[in-house]
Amino acid sequence: MAQYVRPVFDDLRARILQERRFIQVLAGPRQVGKTTLARQLIDSADMPCHYASADEPTLQDRTWLAQQWDIARTKAGVSGARREVLLVVDEVQKVQGWSETVKRLWDEDSAACLPIKLLLLGSSALLVQKGLTESLAGRFEVIPITHWSYPEMKSCFGLTLEQYFLFGGYPGAAPLIGEPQRWSGYIRDSLIETTVSRDILLLSRIDKPALLRRLFGLACEYSGQILSYQKMLGQLQDAGNTTTLAHYLDLLEGAGLAVGLAKYASGPVRRRGSSPKLLVLNTALMTAVRGVDPHTLRQDPCTWGRIVESAVGAHLLNTTRGRPIEVLYWLDRSREVDFVLCQGDAIVALEVKSSARCQTLPGTEAFCRQFHVTRKLLIGGQGIPLEEFLSTPAGHWLE
Repeated sequence: MAQYVRPVFDDLRARILQERRFIQVLAGPRQVGKTTLARQLIDSADMPCHYASADEPTLQDRTWLAQQWDIARTKAGVSGARREVLLVVDEVQKVQGWSETVKRLWDEDSAACLPIKLLLLGSSALLVQKGLTESLAGRFEVIPITHWSYPEMKSCFGLTLEQYFLFGGYPGAAPLIGEPQRWSGYIRDSLIETTVSRDILLLSRIDKPALLRRLFGLACEYSGQILSYQKMLGQLQDAGNTTTLAHYLDLLEGAGLAVGLAKYASGPVRRRGSSPKLLVLNTALMTAVRGVDPHTLRQDPCTWGRIVESAVGAHLLNTTRGRPIEVLYWLDRSREVDFVLCQGDAIVALEVKSSARCQTLPGTEAFCRQFHVTRKLLIGGQGIPLEEFLSTPAGHWLE
């Protein structure tokens, strides 16, 4: 991965190096290239730089953060000629009290006209956003870094569409797809376990860590399916409550693992009260936890259909991150619309088909009778080719 630059990085590099008014924040899951981008920035920057990472088994504290900041201040030159300095702090959400410390130091430098440019990296978008909104209002700009897309994995590693469905968008694991057991082990041990244990359990108050782990397993097993919270509790054999499950789903989403999509409804209250549609944010998570050769999953039409639908849903969520676009689903009795895109008054209904068979779309027809739909799309089958759809940002269909 270190030898490959995501196309989006060229624009980000210029944007970060030229920005002087705000703290720049790169937020996204593990293993999507945030640190690679930061190191490439340092290599290409025409200014002194200092990189520090808080990604350690034990949490760092405010003193550590202040020490890293002082190194940058020294490079900037507190007295005499002052030069711009780029300070990069990786996994910043792991520093206890980081947002208050950053606010104090940033404000001190702003008052002293000390030209330190700050780039913060975080692998838990939810925890990073919490710290930003609590202490750094008006001082930051978030740049979401999402999972790798199909065109990126195809361009860099030569993945076919079928391979992308089965092995997902983790660049670090791509060289291992010829060895399915090693690939699955890498996903489980280096990505899933590290994210759960170090990005969620270590940083959040989790009263039932075993429940959170089982909930993630449930999201992988039932990705692409609607499951009520009560049915989840039954599947998990736990006497907890739905509020706990909803909170744990939020944490899994913040870590870039899985989400629970809300049902499209006329009001936000009704949406929040709906049963979630479980969805992984990278199909590698869905296939790696099954403990079988991912290629065998292609032979089961039902499983393959859920994998394809999950890949489409993950693409929609990843390409709308940071934009005012909602990704939902709709269900009325047995009639379902796989995904609904909403932006303002624009509504797009999407149905996903994994086979070329001609099939009727009763869910879409019923949805269009109830709501003013801007556009209805069939993805796969006899509709928009899956390869074309996965190469197009979701916002395009709302234009």
